[in-house]
Amino acid sequence: MALQPAVHSMVRSFRRIGDEEIVAMNKTLKIITSVAAVIVVAVAVVFYFTADMVGVADDFFSAVKSKDFAKAYSFVSEDFKAGTSEGELSNFLTKSGLSGFKSASWKERSISGNLGELTGSVSTESGGVVPIKLNFVKSESGWKIYSMAKPPPGLQEKATAGQIPSEEEQVKLVSGAMHVFAVSVNKKSMAELHAFSSNLMQQQFTIEKLTDAFNPFYKLGIDLTLLDKYGPIFDENASINEDGVLIIKGYYPTKPDKVFFQQKYIYEGLSWKLLGISVEIK
Repeated sequence: MALQPAVHSMVRSFRRIGDEEIVAMNKTLKIITSVAAVIVVAVAVVFYFTADMVGVADDFFSAVKSKDFAKAYSFVSEDFKAGTSEGELSNFLTKSGLSGFKSASWKERSISGNLGELTGSVSTESGGVVPIKLNFVKSESGWKIYSMAKPPPGLQEKATAGQIPSEEEQVKLVSGAMHVFAVSVNKKSMAELHAFSSNLMQQQFTIEKLTDAFNPFYKLGIDLTLLDKYGPIFDENASINEDGVLIIKGYYPTKPDKVFFQQKYIYEGLSWKLLGISVEIK
């Protein structure tokens, strides 16, 4: 009988502990529910602010499906048009199978100021699925497609936006830019390099500014087109920074001095375009 109060006391203690656990569990559930609500709200906000981009994409592919490439071309930005003709765009869409558009699904959406991105896939009338990535820029007339990329099937040798090019593709990019640079130096005018560059670089630098910037090379009297006989050597891996700019560094093994370079590229339209170049002989 003497043990009875002790038993009651233990029961009360266990009840109190159980009640505390239930309260703690309720608080945890409330926190989890709140976090889930925040996530839902965040997703809803992203969908809301990217809705206009999705609308432009739908209109673009609707025009493509109707084979109205002139209308489809009206949905791309001025930078896109500066580097890619309507014919080149229609050829890309046809070869990629996108002209058989049926529907689009966007698994990733993002927006930052006047820039946006949609990543997903396009289903075609033939039953195929084509992965696609669209980058947008917001102009006075609304959202426009700034660049479009589709990863090639099978063994990939060419890169798309956000993907570092293969070494073979890097050699082509670097060699092409260096040749145009060398020709421009020989002419003591950067007019050809200016025309070769991305639309963004053209907006940032006039022909006169570029010509003046490379003035020291004109006095050297060196024909840099001799670099066409060499292959560039990359002394570090190419990289893509947070702004989506591809950076390639290296040198040409010329003697007695080497020609060092750094080239920057931005994905405009359907391919990488030169954004900046620096050359040093030492």
